[in-house]
Formats: sequence, C-alpha cells, structure tokens
Amino acid sequence: MLFFDPLFLLFMLPGLALSLWATFEVRSTFKRYSAVLSASGMTGAQTAQLLVQRYGAPGVQIEQVPGTLSDHYDPGRRVLRLSSGVYRNSSVAALGVAAHEAGHAIQHAESYWPMRVRSLIVKPASVGSNLGIVLAALGLLINSAGLLWLGTILFGAFVLFTLVTLPVEFDASRRALARLQDLNVLSGREMEGATKVLRAAGLTYLAAATTALLQFAYFFLLAGGDE
Repeated sequence: MLFFDPLFLLFMLPGLALSLWATFEVRSTFKRYSAVLSASGMTGAQTAQLLVQRYGAPGVQIEQVPGTLSDHYDPGRRVLRLSSGVYRNSSVAALGVAAHEAGHAIQHAESYWPMRVRSLIVKPASVGSNLGIVLAALGLLINSAGLLWLGTILFGAFVLFTLVTLPVEFDASRRALARLQDLNVLSGREMEGATKVLRAAGLTYLAAATTALLQFAYFFLLAGGDE
C-alpha cells in the first residue's frame, strides 16, 4: 500500500513537518495574544460588525459558534460565525481573527475574483479530496493506470482549491490589518500582535497547499511511470 511506500513518505514528510509547525505557531501565537487586551475594549463581534458596515458589506449577520478557532464566513448565507473565544473577547488575537473573517465578507460583497473561483470549485474539490485519493490508492493496489490517472485528476481539483485559497486568505488578512489601523481599533504594538496572529494563521493554508501539491506530484509521477 502507498502508506508503506518509502517514496510516498519522502514526498509527504515535508508537508507534514510544515503542517505541524503551522499548527503549533497558530495555537501558540493565538494563545499569547489572547492574553493581551486591546485598549479600545471592543469585542470581536463588535469589530466584525463595524468593519462589514463601514466597508460595504451591510446585512451580514454575526453569530457565535462553539469550538476553538472555528471562525469562518459563510458566503451562501452571508453569515459570519465567530468562536466563543473571539465573539465576546476584546483581546488583540480576537480582534485580528474577527477582522480577518470580516475581510472575507467584504471580499464577497466586492465580488473578489479569487473568492468567486474558490466558490465555483468547492464541490469538485470536496469530491476530489476524498474520492480522488481512494481511486488513486485503488489504482496503485490493483495496478490500474486508468484508475490511478482518474484519481490523480480528481485530486487535482482539490489541489487547485488549496492554491486559490491562498490569495483569498492572504488578502482577507491584508484587508483586516489595514481596516483595523484605519479605524484606530488597534494601534502600535497591538497591530504588531494582530499581524503575528494572522501571519501564523496563514501558515496553515500554506501548509495545506504544500501537502496537497506534494501528494498530487506523487500520484502524477506514478501515473506517468505506468505509461
């Protein structure tokens, strides 16, 4: 099986190492700046509401959801969901994360094209991330080049999704930091802390894209070798 293939491990170890480092960075940085309260006293929910109203995304609902770092924006329902630790908190970390998610709502309102592309491929990517791996692994197991190629192509949709996600996430962070500074919600060292939190979060998306690319390269190399 591919999980015991030394070549597979060689391809996947860099991505695994980057993923572990990114997870450590985002959790430790978020924890550190969750203990630093902002001088403005605004909560994450208030910050997100201010940004969506001020920068062209009125009507977006702000909701509290359970979990840690479970924050996300739902473009289908125009709902911005913040975890408990962000929604009610006035820490530098909470305001940075809330502003980032508000950045997604603003992207949606402005029809930011990478976000539109990501929305179009989210379903094929979901199929590719699951069925693609299964078919590729099955193709390797039974030595079927056809199945291996089909799985590789399907998995490619997921790879494309992870790549398109990068500009979407980085742009949302850029917007968040600029708006926080423009409105004086955060200033000075607080801005430095929010920047570190969002940069750490960005590493997780970079790690996901790297891992997906390496896995795709592994399948593509084997599929090409079977011809």
